[in-house]
Amino acid sequence: MKFIAVIPARYASTRFPGKPLAVLGGKTVIQRVYEQAVSVLPEAYVATDDKRIFKCVEDFGGRAVMTRADHKSGTDRIEEAVEKIEEQGARSEKKDDLVVINIQGDEPFIQPSQIETLMHLFDDPETQIGTLGKRFDTIEAVRNPNSPKIVTDRRGFALYFSRSVIPFIRGVEADEWMPHYPFLKHLGVYAYRREVLAEVTRLPQSALEKAESLEQLRWLENGYRIRVGLTDMETVGIDTPEDLARAEAFLKEMK
Repeated sequence: MKFIAVIPARYASTRFPGKPLAVLGGKTVIQRVYEQAVSVLPEAYVATDDKRIFKCVEDFGGRAVMTRADHKSGTDRIEEAVEKIEEQGARSEKKDDLVVINIQGDEPFIQPSQIETLMHLFDDPETQIGTLGKRFDTIEAVRNPNSPKIVTDRRGFALYFSRSVIPFIRGVEADEWMPHYPFLKHLGVYAYRREVLAEVTRLPQSALEKAESLEQLRWLENGYRIRVGLTDMETVGIDTPEDLARAEAFLKEMK
């Protein structure tokens, strides 16, 4: 089985325009993401709709693919990029032998062990899509609607994702819920079998997806199986200039 990383990166962002080109510790954010990816995977591509990002990637020696600007999701951008990579003859493997790992372009601290955890999920042929989860540390963090929660079955397949607190612990005061269930935070990194990636990008938006604004619910609602790997490492995503300042501080702590 072969694995490649595709990193979607847009210049336009409501909260932080030009985010992939922001400088973090002397390197652009997109370069740091790319370097983390290729520390594990021999093959990685940045999928972008912006010539400035494309040039930046080529300048630091990375590989980039230009995509359309009208994609509604990073998953759609990744599918177009993989199609172009295949058309260019850069890949010779059969589609059923390829797994595409989607690493967000604003996750410069994704760890090699997290990527490896994703890869091992596909040792099981039943895994169609893989993602990561991490135990919440506090009930206050569980209550944050910007941190989606996951519940899984006993084999680690996702049953549901929600911005609400799930599950509800009946008969216990909410402030005392933490000891009663291992609440799981969803980390937004995915891996797809090649043929599954092509299929899910053709699906129309679903009712649950629209309700929660979580794309992965479209896949569950259509019967796809998402396996959740566990990590004890937090990722530090960058959505705003304030996040970039926090990432600078985090980088200094790591040194």
